[in-house]
Amino acid sequence: MDYGIPLTLDLPFDEAVGRVRSALAGQGFGILTEIDVQATLRARLGEEIEEYVILGACNPALASRALEVDRRIGLLLPCNVVVRAADGSTVVEVMDPQLMVRVTERPALEDVADEAAGRLRAALDVLAG
Repeated sequence: MDYGIPLTLDLPFDEAVGRVRSALAGQGFGILTEIDVQATLRARLGEEIEEYVILGACNPALASRALEVDRRIGLLLPCNVVVRAADGSTVVEVMDPQLMVRVTERPALEDVADEAAGRLRAALDVLAG
C-alpha cells in the first residue's frame, strides 16, 4: 500500500523545513506538532540518524469536516509530513489523506480526503517550483 506522496528537494535540510512550513501555510495548514526524530533517538537511545522531523499539519476546516463524519478519525489526524536529509538533498513526504478512506472504509470521507490531498499536492508543487 502506498501511503505517502514524496518530493526530493535540492536544498539544505533547515531551509527545506522552513519552505515546507510556508508552503503548507499557503494551503491553510498549521503545524500542531513537530517531532525531531534525530534529537529524540540521540537523547533516548544514543542512536544517530540523519536529520529527520515529523510535522503534524492540520487544516482546521478539513479536520472539522472529517470529524463530522467520524469522531474516531482523530486517530488518523493530523496529516503527517516528514522532512529528512538524504544523500545531499532533502526528502519531503506527505501522508496520503486517502488513507482515511481506505482505513476507515467510510466513503463519506472521500470529499475531505480529496480536498486535503489536493491542498497537500499544491504545497508540494510550490516546493518543486
